Amino acid sequence: MERIEFIEGGSVTSVPGFLASGVTAGFKRSGAPDFALVFSETPANFTGVFTSCTFAAAPVLLDREKVVKGGKLRAFAINSGNANACTGEKGLANARRSCEIAGAKLGIPADEVAVASTGRIGVQMPMELIEKGLSLAVPALSPTGGPDAARAIMTTDTVPKAVAVRVTIGGKAVSIGAMTKGAGMIDPKLIAPHATMLCCIATDAEADNATLASLLLPCAQDSFNRITVDGDMSTNDTVILMANGRSGAKIVSGTPEAELFREALLKVMQTLARAMVMDGEGATKFVTIEVKHARSREDAVLAAEAVANSVLCKTAWFGNDPNWGRVVAALGYSGAVFDPAKCNIYYNAVPVVRDGGDAGTPEEELVKEVRGREFVITCDFGEGEGEYWVWASDLSHEYVTINADYHT
Repeated sequence: MERIEFIEGGSVTSVPGFLASGVTAGFKRSGAPDFALVFSETPANFTGVFTSCTFAAAPVLLDREKVVKGGKLRAFAINSGNANACTGEKGLANARRSCEIAGAKLGIPADEVAVASTGRIGVQMPMELIEKGLSLAVPALSPTGGPDAARAIMTTDTVPKAVAVRVTIGGKAVSIGAMTKGAGMIDPKLIAPHATMLCCIATDAEADNATLASLLLPCAQDSFNRITVDGDMSTNDTVILMANGRSGAKIVSGTPEAELFREALLKVMQTLARAMVMDGEGATKFVTIEVKHARSREDAVLAAEAVANSVLCKTAWFGNDPNWGRVVAALGYSGAVFDPAKCNIYYNAVPVVRDGGDAGTPEEELVKEVRGREFVITCDFGEGEGEYWVWASDLSHEYVTINADYHT
């Protein structure tokens, strides 16, 4: 039996003590749900990781402040349809005002509210819609509202993305539930407080803010930071982790309990990261790029990300074209240091390149490997212990259509 059990139909509200709602405030012309609220019935410890984009959105700037300041968090409000990015001091004031409105309606301090936004960049937030969203979302809060919240944060996503797991820690059942959105503008580089993808994670484990921070960032580095749809980092990438302690299972850094919790948290985050790539705008392929035996980890990162973000590679995957010349070209310009004569490449387990040249596998066999919905490209440099992997999607006609029409 697996130590970590997935909860059927899991979401943020699979975690005891968390409520959520998803409503229509009017941000989307379609009339689809566009405002989500997650609420902890008791004050929760929390942490977050955020985009490293210099043009960070106003909600990111505000939430970073809250993470640095510390304290507790009770609510996380998310709107879909306006990014509140590149909106200057007014945008930051509007983000603060959103927290004040939420706090007043929930009967909690504004400092205990975090906000996130996704949508069009450079447009001031219509605060009347924030007011409307909160007026609808607060009374709609429910212990079964997680799926509604996951739907409300979608933009170009075709399906909501939510998951929850249960694990026994110290003899006590601990739940971790989460939701995310993201299908385009996906190539996160999340950092500690220092897609758009937005993610809310809830748990009933007991842990202080510093412990949560020590667990969240490494998990982000091995999940959301390992995915790419189009190589474009968002201004708004945000992951917030809240822990209300209701289970009574205490997590202390450096203990076996903390390691088990980290394992469960990573499983949640990788499940959502994978779902984002599978639902990438116009995506028809899920491609894992593995780099092995590089001279260093840094070389492996450069090489894997170059292949994952190569437009020529991504369009070849869409066309079921095994053109390995595009892969070696991406490796060659990646900046990674390696000896081409030692490079071997495989599609799944089928040899493509051997010692820097054609491995001699008939092309029709290679076509069979790349025709699948999922496949793995392994690049073995044969020189050291450095390794890295990335999850990527292909680039289709539909991606261009979606993004050509998005603004208008």
